[in-house]
Amino acid sequence: MPLPQLCLRGIVAHSLALALSLTAASALAAVSVKDDAQRTVTLDKPAQRIISLAPHATELLFQAGAGKSMVAVSDYSDYPDAARQLPSVGNVFALDLERIVAYKPDLIVIWGTGNAKNLANQLRSSKLNVFESEPRDYEMVASSIERLAHLAGTDAQGKAAAAQFRERLAQLRKTYQSDAKPVSVFYQVWQKPLMTLNDTHMVSAAIRLCGGRNVFAELKEISPSISLEAVLAANPDAIISAGDSPDKLREQWKQYAILNAVKKNHIYAVKGDWLNRAGPRILEGTEALCKAIASARQ
Repeated sequence: MPLPQLCLRGIVAHSLALALSLTAASALAAVSVKDDAQRTVTLDKPAQRIISLAPHATELLFQAGAGKSMVAVSDYSDYPDAARQLPSVGNVFALDLERIVAYKPDLIVIWGTGNAKNLANQLRSSKLNVFESEPRDYEMVASSIERLAHLAGTDAQGKAAAAQFRERLAQLRKTYQSDAKPVSVFYQVWQKPLMTLNDTHMVSAAIRLCGGRNVFAELKEISPSISLEAVLAANPDAIISAGDSPDKLREQWKQYAILNAVKKNHIYAVKGDWLNRAGPRILEGTEALCKAIASARQ
């Protein structure tokens, strides 16, 4: 026997009220994750006022759907376009703590290495919640998107973005990984002094994925200075640097024709923001890097 219309309306109204109350409870519930330093970050409720103190963290937060909650960023946070509209509070080397506190952030995402470690401790001393971000591999990038989304209360968007990231990564691996002998690569970060990156940096993970081998992978520092003699001794098959054009790089190395990379003109440039930032666009940089290494292999 059908229920009276009034009764049905009551059931619907009750169900709607229950759903709304559960949504509200979820929005107010505490959220907790571990950051890349393996410290537990717990907020009483999802963050509503977020400051990013690293360009890569800014990109991760926007990808996680937290852009609407961001109130300030660091210098050079120029992607996506919406990040350029946010005020800058400086960078890890020159920050005004009083100004940061004045924004009343409930979450600060900071680069988790070097001088930033001291800054992170200062921020915590000011009773601020800090998430240290330092992805060292692709899975940490995907996981970062999910964890930051959880802290911002945007889990659905974060999970979708992370899944899309992993799917594209799998396609890149399928396309570019090779059983052939690795192409030896010198990745140049800076010219004077001559600098590179070691195996703990994500650029090395990208080089490996593309079938290459970082000739300075075993050095102790993450971004060590090296000598010209060390590059000549390593004799890489390819020289790759961050930039928009390889012309200046070719000009720099053309006098060292004994190098395989120079002899065969295997000198390439990949957009620095894509590769050097451990954010979502690392896949753009990886694809460009893979194309360069594939060219050198041929």
